[in-house]
Amino acid sequence: MVGVEALKKIWMDGSLVDWDRANVHVLSHGLHYGYAIFEGIRCHATPKGSAVFRLDEHLDRFLQSALIYRMKLGYSREELHRATLDLIRANGVDEAYIRPIAFSGYGHMGLDPTPAKVQVAIAMWPWGPYLGKEGVERGVRASVSSWIRVDPRSMPPQAKCAANYANSALAKMEAVAAGYDEAILLNGAGMVAEGPGENIFKVKRGVVGTPPANSGILRGVTRDSVIRFVADEGLDFQRNDFSREELYSADEVFYTGTAAGITPIREIDGRPIGSGDYPVTRRLQARYDAAIRGRAPQYEGWLTYVRPPAPKAGGRSEARGRR
Repeated sequence: MVGVEALKKIWMDGSLVDWDRANVHVLSHGLHYGYAIFEGIRCHATPKGSAVFRLDEHLDRFLQSALIYRMKLGYSREELHRATLDLIRANGVDEAYIRPIAFSGYGHMGLDPTPAKVQVAIAMWPWGPYLGKEGVERGVRASVSSWIRVDPRSMPPQAKCAANYANSALAKMEAVAAGYDEAILLNGAGMVAEGPGENIFKVKRGVVGTPPANSGILRGVTRDSVIRFVADEGLDFQRNDFSREELYSADEVFYTGTAAGITPIREIDGRPIGSGDYPVTRRLQARYDAAIRGRAPQYEGWLTYVRPPAPKAGGRSEARGRR
């Protein structure tokens, strides 16, 4: 992990503001009670210029999180879409991690957030793979956490809420303190849920599996992309619950997420996973890299170009790929 590299601008409450002026009051309600929702999105360099991967799907989830938490943003998906592209152009970078966030702001304290004004911001910064380039190439070491994933009966895991990530932070710190790179959380039934900031997949005898949405996971946009890649590779796929010991005996296990990409797990709780070759994971990594970098025409519809590609002779330019 590295510090955040400052860029020029942050979009905040409808305007592009200087990076150092995008401040909030220390008594902002969301800071005290974790009442905030956010997203993680990436843009990448492609042969047609910088493009955002699955922008509208991320913004849809952002709006769904707001709905679940009774948070009135005051901005439509189209407005947030334009704001994201304006921000990327203003900062003049080809590749970055993008963080939309909405939170209850300054002016009211107490548990009920509804009297507090909702503030909305979009920030971005250069950020490599969350678990490191070496982790993507060699795989990471993970441990099953003693902390369980937040239960749907206590907090809605389908909303990407800041408060949920206190649970993730506890699991991450525990894993790192024990000498591992990342954690794996089980749900209240003792079945595998996900990582602190990633979904999880396993491969056994050529069948790719991942926990279902009702296991307490966040429905990841990268997870959804990988499910499509699995089908396009002609591999068998299952959404099913599985136990920690099924991870130990899997042929391959890997994380997926916007920050992490597709990262293999080479060891869990001190047990090596499979042969260490990751043949299925490598095939999915190759598809993912081709998709996000504009080298796979079948996934062109997942790309939103920051600047429209130059029009072909007799044709028209479009700011977005096919939907």
